[in-house]
Amino acid sequence: MSYKVKIDMFEGPFDLLVYLIENAQMSIYDIKIAEITGQYLEYVEELKTVDVETAMEFMVLAANLIEIKSKMILPRTTVEGSGEFIEDPRSQLVERILEYKKFKERAVLLEETFEEQLRVFEKPKEDISKYTDEPDEYLSLEISQFAAAFDEFIRKKQKVDEVRKHYTRIERERASIESRIAYISTRFKEAMSHGIRRLPMMDLVPDKQDRYDVVVTFVSALQMMRDKELDADQDGLYGQIVLEMQWEKNNEQ
Repeated sequence: MSYKVKIDMFEGPFDLLVYLIENAQMSIYDIKIAEITGQYLEYVEELKTVDVETAMEFMVLAANLIEIKSKMILPRTTVEGSGEFIEDPRSQLVERILEYKKFKERAVLLEETFEEQLRVFEKPKEDISKYTDEPDEYLSLEISQFAAAFDEFIRKKQKVDEVRKHYTRIERERASIESRIAYISTRFKEAMSHGIRRLPMMDLVPDKQDRYDVVVTFVSALQMMRDKELDADQDGLYGQIVLEMQWEKNNEQ
């Protein structure tokens, strides 16, 4: 049985038959032979006017449909002496339709696979033996050497983590000179409420281990000294710097 002939949109007789059945929304297992046969014959008559040779192939199936139609008209009787009903005249046609649909689905799958293969490009084979050969030398380390190297790695990693943590905190908590001046003023107000006018500069640094905080406090104190809000004393070259608030003195003047 051949399904290769293609006329208009149909690839042979069974393609037309399946189209008519599906278009009529019929079940393949319960084909209305009279209706389908009429539609099929109409198409064959039109085909005769275009291509008689191809129409002959369609007429073979048309004759089969007419035969099935005539058998469907006859009453269903039992086979004499067996007690069984005669086989449905459409059963062989149903088997052939199912077989056709199976072949067509496989043909579509093969066509899709072929198109996918056309889009595949293979890379030429390369010689990678130089990457798979055994190494000429092996690194030999004793357990103690390996342990020492690992300890050194951990030590350096911890140091890097500490540095990263330090700079991350600075970016998050970095203070401005304006905010530090306000902080110094607040600290002096609290001290003066207890009769204390002088404070060591390092007591005004929130985080004495943070160089940035020390520098910001020192610059803020210089700004307040320039504005004549603070005065500073230092005992010796490297002695402690002590700050004194000048608000009351300025008010007296």
